[in-house]
Amino acid sequence: MGTPNPLTDEELAVIEELAGAATPGPWHVRQLDDDFAMSLVAISTVPDTGADERWPDFDHRQIVAATLVQQPRYVDVADERWDENANFIANARQDIPRLIAEIRRLRRLLEANGQKPEEG
Repeated sequence: MGTPNPLTDEELAVIEELAGAATPGPWHVRQLDDDFAMSLVAISTVPDTGADERWPDFDHRQIVAATLVQQPRYVDVADERWDENANFIANARQDIPRLIAEIRRLRRLLEANGQKPEEG
C-alpha cells in the first residue's frame, strides 16, 4: 500500500463537518441483552452499567449504533470483531475531532516556520 495523498484543507473541513453533525459524545460501548436483540453490542451516549441490561430497562434512544445483534442475527460481521468495532466507533466520536485539531496545530507550526504543508 502506498502513502496516501495528504489531506487538503477542504477534505479536512468535510471530515470536521461530518463529525460535528453526528450525535454529541462521548460515546460508550454497552453490552445489552433482551428477547428481541440477544447479545446486543451497542454504541451508546451513556456508559455501560455492567448489568447486561434488558429492554425496557435501557432507553433505545441512547443507542447510536450496534455491531452485533445475535438473535435474530441481523447485525453481525464475519470476522466476529464486534467488540473491537464497537470500541473503534465509540472512540472515533472523540478521537476524530482531536485528530483534526492536531493536524491544524501541526500545519500552523509548519507555516510559522516558513514551511507549507504538502497537499494532494
